[in-house]
Amino acid sequence: MKVHFVDLKERAASRGELQRFVQKFGLTPMIEKESKRYQELGLGASRLPDERWLTLLCEEPLLLRKPLTRFGGKLTLGVEEPTWASWIEGDRAR
Repeated sequence: MKVHFVDLKERAASRGELQRFVQKFGLTPMIEKESKRYQELGLGASRLPDERWLTLLCEEPLLLRKPLTRFGGKLTLGVEEPTWASWIEGDRAR
């Protein structure tokens, strides 16, 4: 299986890529509220519109719950080892 790793500290995720994840999981699960960066920015009491949150996630990748994983059209958010294993097995069966 070919893997492409992107270090979000060096190259932010595109808005379109993040939008795919938001469409599947919603915006709130994408935000790592326990992250140091979330605390540093004082976002605990923030009530921002979704568009602003999406912009902020593009600008501040340390706010994202990671890893964001894409396999073809399939997506996972966070550590999902059983799902990844099923993707590998399915890919091997081809």
